[in-house]
Amino acid sequence: METTEAAHHFAALGHPGRLAVVRLLLRHAPRAVRPTEIAATLGMKPNTLSHHLSELEAAGLIGSAREGRSLFYSVRLPALAALIAYLGHD
Repeated sequence: METTEAAHHFAALGHPGRLAVVRLLLRHAPRAVRPTEIAATLGMKPNTLSHHLSELEAAGLIGSAREGRSLFYSVRLPALAALIAYLGHD
């Protein structure tokens, strides 16, 4: 992982709301979670959650999948593993 990519990931994780979303998705991994469940668990307004999900997905830290009419979000474990490996690399 390049420094610029790591910085982009850390910037996305630098907001308490986005960090909370990633932590929740990690607790459920590898199962994907509906936005309504994320919002209810975190006590977050749907429009705020939507913004955070968009930022995290743009950073490549989470992904979404549509099943019928429902949308599900999950953490991208390889991206987070690469970020952790970057931190430990000397």
